Amino acid sequence: MPTPKPHIAIPRTVWALGFVSLFMDLSSELIHSLLPVFLVTTLGASAFSVGLIEGLGESVALITKVFSGALSDFIGRRKGLILLGYGMAALTKPLFPLARSVEAVLTARLLDRVGKGIRGAPRDALVADVTPPAIRGAAFGLRQSMDTVGAFLGPVLAIGLMFLFHGDMRQVFWVAVVPAVLAVVLIVTGVDDTRDVGASGRFRSPLRLATLRELSPGYWWVVAIGAVFTLARFSEAFLVLRAQQTGLALTWIPLVLVVMNVVYALSAYPAGALSDRLPRTTLLIAGLGVLIVADLILARATSSLLVLCGVAAWGLHLGLTQGILAALLADTAPANLKGTAFGLFNLVSGFCLLLASALAGWLWDRQGAASTFYTGGALATVAAIMMLARRRRASDGRG
Repeated sequence: MPTPKPHIAIPRTVWALGFVSLFMDLSSELIHSLLPVFLVTTLGASAFSVGLIEGLGESVALITKVFSGALSDFIGRRKGLILLGYGMAALTKPLFPLARSVEAVLTARLLDRVGKGIRGAPRDALVADVTPPAIRGAAFGLRQSMDTVGAFLGPVLAIGLMFLFHGDMRQVFWVAVVPAVLAVVLIVTGVDDTRDVGASGRFRSPLRLATLRELSPGYWWVVAIGAVFTLARFSEAFLVLRAQQTGLALTWIPLVLVVMNVVYALSAYPAGALSDRLPRTTLLIAGLGVLIVADLILARATSSLLVLCGVAAWGLHLGLTQGILAALLADTAPANLKGTAFGLFNLVSGFCLLLASALAGWLWDRQGAASTFYTGGALATVAAIMMLARRRRASDGRG
């Protein structure tokens, strides 16, 4: 009988970062679950404008990560940048209820996402720093699950507050300030960054050719797959607009993100833990298959119930892919360049997400909602074919 492997506990810092993510996502999703409808119904924005705001916001966050990751490698510590990023996001929350124009929402969204960009790569790198390789998938899955629990609780709270405030979205937005402040307090008191990961000695731009050459072909393959994957996965704002389009009442609109994030939260940790035992690419291919199914359901949906079924499938694909992509990056990145590696991945993903959300909005306005989801499904199919081809090459011993 083989000797059973000893149980390895997930580090306390990973748990603390998980709760930080929970509180901040609760705050963000409390706003985000209503923001697309707020833009369209209160401020008169088009679907293209919604896509552009979401795409710009998320791409700015992802692009900012490339520099925060490299800076955290240079410093050899992650906590300061994590605190700066979450603190900046907390300070922007009051700007949403105060907004009186689309441009004001865009400004608030960009500032909020810059904060996300500053914290993202150092946080992921810190998880990789403090976690033994044997449980790395589980650690990333746990943090992602807790993040998603917050993303579930935010829309649930939004539904209750919409009843309480009689549909006044601005009053709902004010409540989001409280959990954002709690997240910042928890970073100060609960996150430990005392492990010495070794400062690089000087700041090295992640865009330098010499730095890029230190990253393995396996790492660049993960980046390429992630880029196509991101093109297929535009902003969840379009899920919210699809639900409104099929007749879901305004008070219940946050239910879209509730359903998505319940499935996401329940699947992310088991998928991450399973990826420590099975090839990670197998689960990623399965996740792409689920995304294709979700797009087909959403494209053809004629009722709110069908939209919610498509949203549930969307949440499952997130659970099967997001934490595993992070674990694959950690597996293929050099120890001294983990922050840089996560940042570069997010630089590429940021440009792709901007393109994807802008294209989704343009298609929605010009060709209708169904064309947006059919296009997403087609791009997900391309990503799945790429992964299958890569896995076949690896099994044939050709790299």
